[in-house]
Amino acid sequence: MIELDQDTFAEFVAEALAEIPAQLAAMMDNVDVLIEDQHDTEPDLLGLYEGIPLTERGDTYAGALPDRIMIYRLPILEMCDTVFEVVDEVRITVIHEVAHHFGIDDEALHDLGWG
Repeated sequence: MIELDQDTFAEFVAEALAEIPAQLAAMMDNVDVLIEDQHDTEPDLLGLYEGIPLTERGDTYAGALPDRIMIYRLPILEMCDTVFEVVDEVRITVIHEVAHHFGIDDEALHDLGWG
């Protein structure tokens, strides 16, 4: 397990979000990205998307609370031995969860090599 402070980890998440192509980033709507230490009941979970994917939003979507993308710091740090591995895993996890926001499911992500 690598030791890394919360601020540095948050910078890695911000850098991963900044790598999203501008056209896709502009389409992200009503979503918050949060960093938590770990999931309450699944401590090995790296990330989680909660919300209504863009592909499922219809005319009645107005007024909904923001979707949430959680990136879990401790399990990522636990699986990595170097800062470079953390940067890579954060990037993969952010892309995976953002893909869920766009309506891409785990099976499709797996087929694309992001599973």
